[in-house]
Amino acid sequence: DDLKTKVDILKKTQVRNPGLAIVQVGDRPDSNSYIKMKLKAAAEIGIDAKHVKLSKETTEMEVIDALESLNQDRSVHGIILQLPLDSNCPINEDLCTNTIDISKDVDGLTEMNRGRLSSGDSSKCIIPCTPKGCLQLIQSTGVTLAGRKAVVVGRSKIVGIPMRDLLLLKNCTVTTCHSKTQKLAEEVRSADIVVVAVGKAGIVTGDMIKPGAVVIDCGINHVTDETTGAKRLVGDVDYESASKVAGFITPVPGGVGPMTVAMLMENTVECFTKSLNPSKLWNLRYLKLNRILPVPSDSEISLAQKPRHIKKIAQEICIPEEMLELYGAYKAKIKLDLLTTGEETKLGNYVLVCGITPTPLGEGKSTTTIGLSQSLSAHLHKATIACIRQPSMGPTFGIKGGAAGGGYSQVMPMDEFNMHLTGDIHAIATAHNLVAAAIDTRIFHESTQSDEALFNRLCPAGVPFPAVMVRRLEKLGIPGRSPAEMGPEERVKFARLNIDPATIMWNRVLDMNDRFLRKATIGQSPTEKNMTRETKWDITVASEIMAVLALSTSLADLKERIGRIVVANSRDNVPVTIDDLGVTGACTALMKEALKPTLMQTLEGSPVLVHAGPFANIAHGNSSIIADQMALRLVGEEGFVCTEAGFGTDIGGEKFFDIKCRYSGLKPNAAVLVCTVRALKMHGGGPAVTPGGKLAAEYCQENLELLEKGLAHLTKQIENVQQFGVPCLVAVNRFHTDTDAELELVCQHARAVGAFDAQVAENWEKGGEGAVGLAESVVRACKEPAQFKFLYELEQPL
Repeated sequence: DDLKTKVDILKKTQVRNPGLAIVQVGDRPDSNSYIKMKLKAAAEIGIDAKHVKLSKETTEMEVIDALESLNQDRSVHGIILQLPLDSNCPINEDLCTNTIDISKDVDGLTEMNRGRLSSGDSSKCIIPCTPKGCLQLIQSTGVTLAGRKAVVVGRSKIVGIPMRDLLLLKNCTVTTCHSKTQKLAEEVRSADIVVVAVGKAGIVTGDMIKPGAVVIDCGINHVTDETTGAKRLVGDVDYESASKVAGFITPVPGGVGPMTVAMLMENTVECFTKSLNPSKLWNLRYLKLNRILPVPSDSEISLAQKPRHIKKIAQEICIPEEMLELYGAYKAKIKLDLLTTGEETKLGNYVLVCGITPTPLGEGKSTTTIGLSQSLSAHLHKATIACIRQPSMGPTFGIKGGAAGGGYSQVMPMDEFNMHLTGDIHAIATAHNLVAAAIDTRIFHESTQSDEALFNRLCPAGVPFPAVMVRRLEKLGIPGRSPAEMGPEERVKFARLNIDPATIMWNRVLDMNDRFLRKATIGQSPTEKNMTRETKWDITVASEIMAVLALSTSLADLKERIGRIVVANSRDNVPVTIDDLGVTGACTALMKEALKPTLMQTLEGSPVLVHAGPFANIAHGNSSIIADQMALRLVGEEGFVCTEAGFGTDIGGEKFFDIKCRYSGLKPNAAVLVCTVRALKMHGGGPAVTPGGKLAAEYCQENLELLEKGLAHLTKQIENVQQFGVPCLVAVNRFHTDTDAELELVCQHARAVGAFDAQVAENWEKGGEGAVGLAESVVRACKEPAQFKFLYELEQPL
């Protein structure tokens, strides 16, 4: 009744019901009976249960395939493999049982669950149903367990061994016996609690039982009645004689059996409930920082810290192994299927890290994002994932450097993060340059071909229109028909894009700074028939394909967005899109792997999702929607996701709120505004800050007057955040040149003008420990009711 009430409540608040799958091989009558009983109980409680029945000819691999399919089925929260397996083929039952995802192992029989119970870690495992039911029956008698002598007769992995472990955890003194134990009667007679699970009728009799003892009979035996010759069900304990001596005893049938089924239902509901808040299942091991003063270079710090294998981190934050695609030992892409496995999960707290308008040197948004996530996870023990952009190798090999954070708040390995990563930017460059090649090739062929030849080249005889051409026909308003049915005017209208070379806005790209490609002439080969034109190369991350990658929510969405991109105008001033060029599908195919976020780790071992890297001055400047959605599901309702917006809050922050959140449907809980004393002094009228140049004395010495003038900029950026209805916290990223008086002035001012709180962040020097105050404030802020809103509606005119 309690379970039914609980399930009824869950049904009212969740998008789906608890789900149970029972896998049976063969057609054993006893198994059929047990399964029928389980299905009936599930129906009565409100659990969606299904019976997966496999034939006697089923092979071991087919059983494993069936179980792996159920592991990935988001509607299934509990899986039972009905034992014994009744197959004509040899099957390793242990191998099959261990295929079950441990978070769905409602029978508690996988090696991982049994091992955790045996090691005393019962809070992190699913307890086998029969022992769990036996323990509840024992506790229902009111007998105090601590210090009692208990005897478990039986040593099976299903009942005997886990029963022993459970009683030990309750501080009983436990002896394990079995059918071969000598002087069994003496051992049993000494016990206050007796649990029997041997499968041998009447192995324990009344004269073996201590008066007043609690006796739990788990045996199920079919015996022939000597009087009637009929079959009847009896336990391992001779009930007639034992019931006269025992203080409490369970009958067979009607005792342990129904309780086992009840525990199975309870485990299923518990697994469903845990799936709604996956962070409760996290078992993340953090790394210790060995800090040195003065702080070494970023590369020295990164090389000195040994990363953990990314498979271990994924396992500990509940990412199934089949969702990973490893790129070496420290990076792994995550399949998009993970987004559909946790649709019913309540999302975590969504925290934006943005900044004031920075100096050319940067003010540490990435460092603060990583430091804050390290603090929330490794120090406050909150399930936390940082979501950041992938760096371009242009800035990496320029003055600005990489984007892994800095000091003791970094993503590692730093070199792998900053260079190539998993090849996403190369995929973008290839897709982008394919479009560039298609533009010039189309201009060339339209200039050198007759109308008929051009149409026949695009539409060979007898070949129907592919989907991309059908879309172009619809755009042109030409009724659906085959190529042979089109008239001459329709053919010309369809085949000729008439691109005006002067309007081409799609330059080729390269992920590197190369000043000699800022202006170039292409088409100088004799084969191009003097069709030269001036163009230039952009950096890859400036590609619009990068921007739409970050805003896409699926492969289909990415394809649609790529197809809509305008690359030029026709001579009639009609926009020409990638879809018009007919290369949408090819570009999407090149981007298929790039759509998957990459899992890495911080110096303290907390997880990071790295994905996409659009600039904020020409695009929206945020990491991907997909990475944020994955992270929010993984951390669960009580967890935190720290995502970063590029440039100042008035650029990257505004685009996060108005563009990214609009397309994703996600609502932020709080925003952290990063500032520095150095940048505020610059905004107060300080000398120019030049990359590679020496900092002026004003930035290296205390100057409260100059700093106070710059606080107006901080005030305005706080107001910018508050316009969106979310709490704004200020993080003052401390530099060694900052004085306590300067830092205190900034914090006091921020609080006075309406910031939720202001904290000095020292995570560059101290790692997560240096951002504990900020992290605690973030936790408090996320408990406040946020009234998130957009600044404008899409229907409003410019």
